[in-house]
Amino acid sequence: MTHQPADLTALIGSRICHDLISPLGAIGNGVELLQMSGQPDSPEMALIAESVANANLRIRFFRVAFGAAADGQMIAGAEIASLLSPGADNRKVEVAWQPAGDQPRGAVKLAFLLLQCFETAMPWGGHVQVRRDGDHWQIRGEAEKLKIDPALWALLSDPQAGHDVPPAQVHFALIAPELARQGREIGVTIAERSISVEF
Repeated sequence: MTHQPADLTALIGSRICHDLISPLGAIGNGVELLQMSGQPDSPEMALIAESVANANLRIRFFRVAFGAAADGQMIAGAEIASLLSPGADNRKVEVAWQPAGDQPRGAVKLAFLLLQCFETAMPWGGHVQVRRDGDHWQIRGEAEKLKIDPALWALLSDPQAGHDVPPAQVHFALIAPELARQGREIGVTIAERSISVEF
């Protein structure tokens, strides 16, 4: 039996997110205690509370997208719903997540990486729908206007495309290696106002 090398990128992602979640939770608890202490509400306190909540959501999202996903590991449907809820993290792209219940963490990791690609392509907002039929997943997004970088999207199926990826778009570079680890193939269709991805 061949030993699979550790995905160090995912392990680093998991470690960073794990270490940041606790202090963020502590700040959130501190804000709640201040609010319960009878201090009058203020715009400053509301801003802190909202910022902590958004940062917490983003870190939890990143933990799924960039963290380690062991074979057979599942992620709760309620956790997915909370991470993709409307307005969460000031997200401009609305996500309709249709798979019901708990889902395989590896597939959700791929879906979350791809959702970031859709967000990159839809800086002015849009609508994305995620569907699952057995082991087959489809993500389809529509927007009035898309911003497509063909070189970045080429990385989804060809990690050797030779494109330098800036940190803000690293999700494009992580998809092909994750597909290979899971033994999956991807199909991408880009039109004037829509993107469809299947894996």
